[in-house]
Amino acid sequence: MNVLKNTPAFRDTIHAVLADIPFPSDNANRPAAMLMRCPAAGETPLSASVDLADELGLAAVYLKDERDRMGLGSFKALGAAYVIACDAEQGRAKGTSYFCASAGNHGLSVAAGAQAFGAHAVIYLSKTVPEAFAVRLESFGAEVRRRGETYEQSMQAAAQDADAEGAVLLSDSSWPGYLDRPHRLMEGYLVLMQEAVAQMTEVPTHIFLQAGVGGLACAAATYARKAWGTGPEIIVVEPEAAPALKASMEAGQPLITAGPVSAMGRLDCKEPSLIALKGLARDADMFMTITEEEGQAAANLAARVGLPSTNSGAAGLAGLVAMAPHLDADARVLLVLSEGPE
Repeated sequence: MNVLKNTPAFRDTIHAVLADIPFPSDNANRPAAMLMRCPAAGETPLSASVDLADELGLAAVYLKDERDRMGLGSFKALGAAYVIACDAEQGRAKGTSYFCASAGNHGLSVAAGAQAFGAHAVIYLSKTVPEAFAVRLESFGAEVRRRGETYEQSMQAAAQDADAEGAVLLSDSSWPGYLDRPHRLMEGYLVLMQEAVAQMTEVPTHIFLQAGVGGLACAAATYARKAWGTGPEIIVVEPEAAPALKASMEAGQPLITAGPVSAMGRLDCKEPSLIALKGLARDADMFMTITEEEGQAAANLAARVGLPSTNSGAAGLAGLVAMAPHLDADARVLLVLSEGPE
C-alpha cells in the first residue's frame, strides 16, 4: 500500500492545467429515467457484510453489488450502452458502427448497446485479453479485432481505424478533443451511486473506489459529494502497476505511467481520463495503490465471505483491508463490487 493525501495545492494545480476540460456531470436523473425504459435494467442490491465488518474490526461494511448489472456482470453496463441509447433517441444509432478498445466490460456494454439499437460494434482487444472474452463479445454480435500488446495500443488502433473508416469512437476515457461521449458515458455511471445513496440507511464515513482510467471512481465520488457533502472520506484505489491517477496528482499534470501487466486487468490503465482526473482532484481525499498480492488477497477474501469477484472487482476491498488498521472501530465503509467472477 502506498498513499497520497490530496491537498488544495494538488487540486488547484490539476484544475489549472485542465482548465479546458469539463467537470463530470452530477445529473443522475436522465440516465436513471432512460434505464427505466430498458427491459434488462434493474436496481442492483446493496448489502451489509457482517463477516467483513467483524474480520476488519469495523462498525459496518456496505457493498454495492454490480456483479449482475443488466445481465452483463459489471457496472460498465451503465456507460456505453447509455451513450448508444442517447444516440438512438436522436435517431443516430441504427446502422452506425461503434469502435472501442476494451480490457473487459466496457466492450460488453458497447456490444450490448449496439445489438439493442441496430448498430454495429467493433471491439479492439490487446493480445493479453483472454480469448474467452472475445468469444463472449462475439455472442453479442460484435466484431473483434486484436491489436497491440497493451490496452493503450489497442485504444490507439481503435481511434485510428474509427477515423479512417468513418465510424464512431466510443471510449471510456477522455483526452483533449475527445470529451463529449466520455462525459455522457460517465453520466451513466452516476446511477450506481444514486441507487446506493437511496439504499443506505446511514452516511458512510469512508468510500473506497477502484480506478482504471477513473470513470467509475469519478462518477461515484461526484454523486457521493452531491448527496453527502464532505462527510465521507473518499479513497481512490489503483494497482501499483498502473498508478495513472495517483502519479498524475503527484506530478500536477496528466501522466502516462509505465509498469508491468497487472492481474487487476480491468484497472491496468496507464493513462487517466482527463475528465475523471479533474473530478477526482476536486472530490477525492486520498489516492492509494495496492500490490498484486493485496489485490489477490482481497479477491480471495471476497470469495470466502460469499461475494466472489475478480482482482479488479474487489480492488476497493483490497484498499480497505490495507487501510483498516488505521481506521476507527466505528468506521462505516461503502465499497463497490464492480464485476462478477470470470
